[in-house]
Amino acid sequence: MKRTISAMVGKGSVTHNSRSFTAENVDSERTHLNIDYCNEPIKKVYHEMFDEALKQYNDKQKRKDRKIPDYYKHIESGKQEKLFHEIIFQIGNKDDMSATGEHAELARTVLDEYYRGFQERNPYLRVFSAHLHMDEATPHIHIDFVPFTTGSKRGLETRVSLKQALANQGFKGNGRGDTEWNRWILSEKKVLAQIMERHGIEWEQKGTHEQHLSVLDYKKQERAKEVAELDREIEEKQLEVKGLKATAEKIKEA
Repeated sequence: MKRTISAMVGKGSVTHNSRSFTAENVDSERTHLNIDYCNEPIKKVYHEMFDEALKQYNDKQKRKDRKIPDYYKHIESGKQEKLFHEIIFQIGNKDDMSATGEHAELARTVLDEYYRGFQERNPYLRVFSAHLHMDEATPHIHIDFVPFTTGSKRGLETRVSLKQALANQGFKGNGRGDTEWNRWILSEKKVLAQIMERHGIEWEQKGTHEQHLSVLDYKKQERAKEVAELDREIEEKQLEVKGLKATAEKIKEA
């Protein structure tokens, strides 16, 4: 048996993932088959992760306007980082791995085993919401996490940073198309493929894992990937500019 692996960036709708409300594409009669691993309030998670570092940072600030009253709101209103990220993993598609087909339970078993080791593999990606869905067309898993780094010399000692979180885990980019994010995704796909193999499923690696898409849909998806990659590069440059401005201000004050 051969199946593709899909890894998609999710929209991060925690209320949808936890089924706080039921969307049109959800079969509520199969919702009981879902697995809810965790669903922590993200603001609570931010307090647990960053309050100590925030206090240390604010205590060092001599100017009141440099203090950060609420780190969650600080990240939410900023342009450098997102509050959290979501990744969705899926085996096969609705035609060969349907949630109502003969292989549905196998997909559920593989995805469940994959998630069980996710946090240990990714110590700098703090998972706060994770759900395996069996009540849509194809079994898939949503994983929402806050990427962070520690020991920072600029800003908070412990702060939100996707780039540094992945670098801490050994993933460093080498230009457009070969980013730390893409390297991490490939690594996670390989982990999932190993689990699939143990259950008798071979990873089908095509020129694109989305060959079942129409040509137009495929082109749209590729453009979306390019835009997302450019957005990431812009965020990184904005962070660099912000750092340079902060350095310039310190020089003026000296």
